[in-house]
Amino acid sequence: MHHPDLHRRVLAGTSLALGAALIITACSGPDQQSVQAEEGFPSRSIDVVVPFAPGGSADGTTRQLVAEAEEACGTSFVIRNETGGAGSVGFRSALDSTPDGYTLGTAAIEMSILEHFGIVDILPERDVQGIIQYSEQPVAIAVPADSPLETFEDLQTSENDRMTVATSGTGSIYHLGFEGMALVAGLEDRLVNAPFDGTASALQAAMGGQTDAVTAGAAELRPFVESGDLRALAVFGDPVDYFPEEVPTLEELGYDWDSTAVLGIYAPAGTPDEHVEFLSDCLDEARQSESFSEYMETTGLNQVHRDAQEFDAFLDEEYDRYGEVVREIGLVE
Repeated sequence: MHHPDLHRRVLAGTSLALGAALIITACSGPDQQSVQAEEGFPSRSIDVVVPFAPGGSADGTTRQLVAEAEEACGTSFVIRNETGGAGSVGFRSALDSTPDGYTLGTAAIEMSILEHFGIVDILPERDVQGIIQYSEQPVAIAVPADSPLETFEDLQTSENDRMTVATSGTGSIYHLGFEGMALVAGLEDRLVNAPFDGTASALQAAMGGQTDAVTAGAAELRPFVESGDLRALAVFGDPVDYFPEEVPTLEELGYDWDSTAVLGIYAPAGTPDEHVEFLSDCLDEARQSESFSEYMETTGLNQVHRDAQEFDAFLDEEYDRYGEVVREIGLVE
């Protein structure tokens, strides 16, 4: 089978009216000051649509980030959780808002995946304006602790030629992450997606013996690997200290594939450039705060930063890359 180049290409609150003088005081840097003084932005609170339920990493990190950003951005933020369709409901809600910088959304890499399955009509290049990426964690694969599979190579040599992999749902990063891995490692005919309603359900399914393996974010797998309920076989990205024992990366195993779950903030395409620049800068100031950094460390999530332009380009590139995977494995025509 011909395999395309699958390598990553390098890749809240109450309304607050502020006068220009107060806005300037609230924000650092001459560029931010001039933008706000000229535009009066922001002159009221900013809505942020989180496309996933409260309690997860997207919700928790967004709330922590915007709480830290209120001083830097000179306004308050109002969080709205709009869930459903693997994030598509929330994504679409934010993208359908007026492109003025007053409605933002929490970005996840599924924004670059779901259109390939016909789940939602989102083309990042056409519809999305990236603001900032603040986190990235690699996907990893694990098996139940009592599994006969001890290493990644055992997936290839197992006498069981049809093994189920629990994921957080068809079209999720944890689904496409393992499909891309299977393609480059010659496992596409052995590993079968077993979609569940979210990562928590997928993890429980694997630990309960309903599936042979599970793919999830390394930070989400870590507690269960530490407790001895799961055994990690490989990480689909940069080496990280998530696990009590060293777990090889796909690159170290000789496979040209990486897959990461990302978190960021975006706006609808057409948002004024000066508002995008201002938001990117003040949210980055919040990202670098001691409080936010401590929160991310405590939750085990890596901080990886891309500014507005870089994040915008990254979402476009990932759309193309995952589209290749979807077509290659025949998930769509």
